[in-house]
Amino acid sequence: MIKKTPIICIAGKSESGKTTLIEKLIPELKKRGYSIGSIKHSCQKFDIDKKGKDSWRHRKAGAEIVVVASADKIAMIKNNDCESLDCLKKYFNGVDLVIAEGYNKENKPKIEIVRKASGKEPCCSGDSQLIAVVTDSYTGYKVPGFGLEEIDKLADFIERKYL
Repeated sequence: MIKKTPIICIAGKSESGKTTLIEKLIPELKKRGYSIGSIKHSCQKFDIDKKGKDSWRHRKAGAEIVVVASADKIAMIKNNDCESLDCLKKYFNGVDLVIAEGYNKENKPKIEIVRKASGKEPCCSGDSQLIAVVTDSYTGYKVPGFGLEEIDKLADFIERKYL
């Protein structure tokens, strides 16, 4: 039987602390022996392939995929014709869990981070895929809630439910 790699989205409004939460959660899960992949959603177009560089020249010549490789890392440049997380799964073979930052509208399990100081309404409160909330002002969500620094408890929750 092929094991499906779970994907969990860390959702929330802009500047809510999604990246900070992920920076704390990944090491906690790795300390427990899990391999983690991550996906960062970008609303804007971006380009890591700089004009004039060799990789840019390879793509300009017609290569559909360019991999820049060194002894310690690789980067792949490929046009993406799909915005769904399911299209990206194929790049994460061999990891135990994929944590996706953003993708608030994706039909995947979500943990939303909500900060009282932001004054912004939660974006996933009516979402059937909302599985937990990380907040400094837990007030009546129908899912488990965790404090901003309760990373170990959040990792316990993810471990029990998905790993």
